[in-house]
Amino acid sequence: MLFNSIEFFIFLPIVFALYWLIGSKHIKSQNILIAISSYVFYGWWDWRFLFLILFSSIVDYSIGLLLKKNSKPTKRKMLLWISICINLGFLGFFKYFNFFVDSLVDSFTFFGKSLEINTLNIILPVGISFYTFQTLSYTIDVYKNKLEPTRDFVGFMAFVSFFPQLVAGPIERATNLLPQFNLERKFTYSLAIDGLRQMLWGLFKKIVIADNCAKYANIIFNNYEDYSGSTLLLGAFFFAFQIYGDFSGYSDIAIGVSRLFGFNLKRNFAFPYFSRDIAEFWRRWHISLSTWFRDYLYIPLGGSKGGTQMRIRNTFIIFVVSGFWHGANWTFIVWGALNAIYFLPLLLMKKNRVNTNQVAEGRYLPNFKELYQMLFTFFITLIAWVFFRADNVSHAISYLGNMFSSSFINKLDVFPSTVLLLVFSFLVIEWLGRSGEYAIEKVDVIKKPIRWGFYMLLIILMFAFTGEQQEFIYFQF
Repeated sequence: MLFNSIEFFIFLPIVFALYWLIGSKHIKSQNILIAISSYVFYGWWDWRFLFLILFSSIVDYSIGLLLKKNSKPTKRKMLLWISICINLGFLGFFKYFNFFVDSLVDSFTFFGKSLEINTLNIILPVGISFYTFQTLSYTIDVYKNKLEPTRDFVGFMAFVSFFPQLVAGPIERATNLLPQFNLERKFTYSLAIDGLRQMLWGLFKKIVIADNCAKYANIIFNNYEDYSGSTLLLGAFFFAFQIYGDFSGYSDIAIGVSRLFGFNLKRNFAFPYFSRDIAEFWRRWHISLSTWFRDYLYIPLGGSKGGTQMRIRNTFIIFVVSGFWHGANWTFIVWGALNAIYFLPLLLMKKNRVNTNQVAEGRYLPNFKELYQMLFTFFITLIAWVFFRADNVSHAISYLGNMFSSSFINKLDVFPSTVLLLVFSFLVIEWLGRSGEYAIEKVDVIKKPIRWGFYMLLIILMFAFTGEQQEFIYFQF
């Protein structure tokens, strides 16, 4: 069930009405409704994979209780590894089995040997990478005694399957979201209005920006040999805003829907394309995943405390694993490694935390240095996005080779002025609202007629520029 579908706009009001009719004092009943609704929401794609979520919930719920009962370090570590192996085992099978088989066959072929191993026709469960990491955070935090294991199985099921963020994040920590299922949740008008506003902005990002950019990104990437280098740069530009509008739009909708039910989710994007270096970009892009890897992989490996070799090793591990998390393709691994290469000079020169404040804080416009830093960071991010979008590594290398050819300065073969105007207008709104949690968070200070006129404009644009309905990119992860 897509957020931008008619089915969801029927589903949401029904669940919302039933939820608040139950009343805030009946927490258990509300949690049961959330769990059932979440299973309906997920089962809309393929009901067979509901058993996978249920099994994962039972495993981690049970291991959490067993960790509480056992004080021996060896037994506790064994229980933790059981959880890790089961969760990552399912993820590895459904997402990476065919990748490893194909890579093994290709390796033998490279050395002149033939190897025949059949791949399997495996359907990738939607959002498996997201809810796997969410349940793992629970087990790891219980193991580290950062969180008391819950005895409320219904609440735990609701936490694992919470429909607003189930299939594409944000990846919530058990320490943040799980306790909210045990608290009385009262309907707050101002919170609900804020949630609706963020949903509106998320839908605008998805329908008007992402889907319209996707049309031209797909045309250019699929026919890159026919276009000039300047047009290929434009294709990478369109993909950059497709993936940003698509993914941050989903996060905005998820956070907004959660507010309607009295829940607060973690922020997942903080205007990443206004970053002044790649380290700042990664503090602002997919924050829930970046911090997950930081806390559960990077820091346990030693972080940046060791010598130069250890810091280089840990940086490459974190970025390559992050790339591999996104998909079973060498393009994602190269994308991760390329970002590690971008990041390393800042880390080694201890400049990775220079830009921690808001760009052009207290000013309407950036200075020349800030503008140059933002443009340079955006440009190298575009180069990396080419690998992320390409069908394979050869496709990405050929695309970049053609892009940086002599035709780089040629006239554009494709110039969709309307879409470019929409993207420019979108950037202006994001820039003006960069001090908020999301771009239009603070429009409530504007006079009511102007504010409602702005809302209506966004809605009109969504109807005017809606095209072929496309799934959110991160559903495949």
